[in-house]
Amino acid sequence: MDYNKSINETDNIVRKTIDEFLERADMGKKKYGVSLDRTDLIDVEYLQHLKEELMDGVLYLNKYLEMNKKL
Repeated sequence: MDYNKSINETDNIVRKTIDEFLERADMGKKKYGVSLDRTDLIDVEYLQHLKEELMDGVLYLNKYLEMNKKL
């Protein structure tokens, strides 16, 4: 698959999302010194990381909803 061609031929939302993934991967590598290619974690540790990220997402969602209540 020619990824560059596929990216160039897709819509702006997909390109922006890809850019955000690449930026996040770069930030994670700089911050933690590892990428997702790491092999030092076991599956349950990856699930723990996922759980913590999802919990953060719920907090951000609740904050947004609280700020935008229309009562």
